[in-house]
Amino acid sequence: MAKKVEKEEKIEKTEKEEKKSNRHNIEIKIEGDSWKDALEKAFKEKQKTVKVDGFRQGKVPRSIFEKKFGKESLYLDAADKVVDEAYIKAMADSKLIPIVKPSVELKDIKEDGCVFTFTIITKPEVKVKKYKGLNVKPKKIEVTEEEIEHEKGHILEKYTELVLKDEKSKVENHDIAIIDFEGFKDGVAFDGGKGENYSLEIGSNTFIPGFEEQLIGMKAGEEKDLKLKFPEEYGAKDLAGQDVVFKVKVNEIKTKKARELDKDFFEDLGIDGVDSEKKLNEYIKDMITHRKEMENENDYIDELLDTVAKNVEVDVPEELVEEEVDRLMERFEQQVRSQGLSLELYYQFSNSTEKDLRNQMETEAYKNVLYRLMLEEICAQEKIEVTDKEIEEETEELAKRYNVTKEEFLKEFGGDQYVKYDLEIHKVIELLKELNK
Repeated sequence: MAKKVEKEEKIEKTEKEEKKSNRHNIEIKIEGDSWKDALEKAFKEKQKTVKVDGFRQGKVPRSIFEKKFGKESLYLDAADKVVDEAYIKAMADSKLIPIVKPSVELKDIKEDGCVFTFTIITKPEVKVKKYKGLNVKPKKIEVTEEEIEHEKGHILEKYTELVLKDEKSKVENHDIAIIDFEGFKDGVAFDGGKGENYSLEIGSNTFIPGFEEQLIGMKAGEEKDLKLKFPEEYGAKDLAGQDVVFKVKVNEIKTKKARELDKDFFEDLGIDGVDSEKKLNEYIKDMITHRKEMENENDYIDELLDTVAKNVEVDVPEELVEEEVDRLMERFEQQVRSQGLSLELYYQFSNSTEKDLRNQMETEAYKNVLYRLMLEEICAQEKIEVTDKEIEEETEELAKRYNVTKEEFLKEFGGDQYVKYDLEIHKVIELLKELNK
C-alpha cells in the first residue's frame, strides 16, 4: 500500500510541474509478478531459436541461458511486453485525456523491474478574446463580358479541329508536329529520350528549351539533328546540364482550325438547352458565377477565421502540428499517386526532398490546428449541440454522395463521432458568419 501511495504522490507532483504547458510526464514502474512474467515470456521466445552446445534447440534451461548470455539480454524484450500495461496504468492513474498519441521513454531497467516515462499532451487552454462584431463580410460577385469571352475561347479551343497541312508547308508556332525523335548523349542513346509519332504542340514548352523552337521551319518528311542542353535543375541527375543531340523527323504537320458556332458545333458540345451563342453565353455566365460563389465562400470563411484567430491566445502543441503535417503529407501522396506518380518521382521532378515538403506544409498545418482549437472553444462557449437525428441525416446524405452504404461510410470515416464533430464545426462557422455580418 505504501508503494502505491508513493507512486500516486509522484504522479501528482509531475502533473503540477507540467500543468502550465499541458505536457504531463507520468512515470510508471512495472515490478513484481508482472515483471517476472514478462521476463519468463521473453526467455520462452529466445529459447525457441537460441543455440547452446549440449542442448537441443528449444530445450536450453533458463539458468544456462542467463549464464551464457546474461540476464540483461532479456530486459528489453520483457519491457516490450509490458509497455502496453504501463500505458494503461499511466492513463488510469493520471485520468488525463491525450490529444495526440503519447510518447514513451524507457527511463530505467534492471532485474527487479523497469520504469517508463509517458509524455501525455492534453488540450491546451484556449482564450478567444473576441469573435463577435468583427464586421467581416463576403465580397460581391461580378462576371464580366471579358471573362465570358475568355471561357468561351477555352471551349472553342477544346473543340478545335486539326487539319493536315500540305507537303510544302512548314512548321509554325502553335502547329502540331507529328515527330519521331531520339536523344543521344556522347553518341549513346539515353533512357526516356525516344518517341514515335509524338504529337507536339509548338510553343507548349513540353520539351526542354530550344527543342520546339528548332522545329519551326521544318517540312513534313524532313530530318534534323537538334543540338541542345538540358537545364541544370533537370530531375534526372545524369542529364542535368548535359549537352545532347536529338535526331528528329517530322512526319506530319497539323494546324488548328477554329470552329464556327453553328448547328454542328452545338451538337458536338452536347449541353442540354444550349443551341445558340446567346444560350452558350448564359450557360458560361452561370458556370462562372457558381465557381466564383464557391471560391468567394471559401475566401470569406478563411478571412473570417483568420480575423478571429488574431484574437486567440493559445500555446499550440508542436506534436499536434506534426500530426497534422503527417495528415497533409498522406493526402498529398494520394493526390500525386492519382496522377500516376510516386512521391519519389515527385521529389526528383521538383528537385526537392521529403524534409522540404514537410517544411512547406508546417504553416498550413499550424493554421489548421489553431483554427480547430479555436472553433472547439467557441463551440463550448456557445453550447452548440448536434442531435442524433442530425447525425443520422448527415450520415445518410454523405453515404449517398459517395455511393456506399451507411455502414461502409461510417467504417471508412471513423464512426458517427466524427460526423458529429464535423457538424459541430460547421455550426460554429455558420454562427460566426451570423455574428460578424
